[in-house]
Amino acid sequence: MIEQIEQKWLKSFHCVYENQSFKRAAEFLNLPTSNVSRHIALLEERLSIRLFERTTRRIMATEAGEQLYLSTQPLLEKLNSALEEVTQHSHQVMGQLKVLMPDSPALAQAMVAFCQKHPSISLSCETSLSPKEDLLDGFDVVLSFHRGQLPDSSWIAREIKRWPSSVFAAPELLQNHSTPYKLTDLSYVPCISTLTAMNGAPWIFKTPDGHTVTQKVQSTFKVNSGYLAKSGAIAGLGLAILPIDSCTDEVNSGALEVVQLEYQPADLVLYAFYASRKHTAKKILTLIEHLQHQSKP
Repeated sequence: MIEQIEQKWLKSFHCVYENQSFKRAAEFLNLPTSNVSRHIALLEERLSIRLFERTTRRIMATEAGEQLYLSTQPLLEKLNSALEEVTQHSHQVMGQLKVLMPDSPALAQAMVAFCQKHPSISLSCETSLSPKEDLLDGFDVVLSFHRGQLPDSSWIAREIKRWPSSVFAAPELLQNHSTPYKLTDLSYVPCISTLTAMNGAPWIFKTPDGHTVTQKVQSTFKVNSGYLAKSGAIAGLGLAILPIDSCTDEVNSGALEVVQLEYQPADLVLYAFYASRKHTAKKILTLIEHLQHQSKP
């Protein structure tokens, strides 16, 4: 039966009952009086019973109309409350938030600050440096590092922070091997590459016109940690692509040198990914804005 009744018919019925007037109900609903009358007529026809007694002076609910109003009023109030509660989730920062992100101290501090600022958020967080595409379902936001062009995906990507990078090496390593000047020279010197993050080797560089080129490198030291890569480079285990601002002290002290090639490495970029939806929950957009703000110097 319920699938045969339109909600607007019941809404008009309730409004006529409460105002005891088709005209006042129409004004309240901002509808033509003829529409309200038609809604009542359709409802009566579908229920096969008369809901109002109409005279030239007044309108009164029949016994069936009285029973219908008293029975449906609590249900409509509960439905309206449920709809308003759901709407709050789309307009307020609240509810469950599932995040997959790298195990980074800076990101951890940012997430703690977000939860302190929004106590109505219930955070569930897992860590992974290089999440697989088929494991992303079930998360609201996925944070991951990339260099170069992003692979095709149905997810929406928002940039959080960008780190310009260079190739670094320990002076001792450059003394024991020919200093590379071109990308192809990297095939003949030891390099430090990622194990699985950012698809591992090859290294990715950017051209002046905005395109990217890749170069395979030889590596016996493969890691998924920027700290390990930097430590390995300082120890002379290989050349490494590292963010420039993370190596300032080492360059100044002489522990690392910048290796100049014909192209610069592509920037290291932290992206936030979320599923493509027409209506994105405010908690997701607020988290992304918070992370972008936290990443500013």
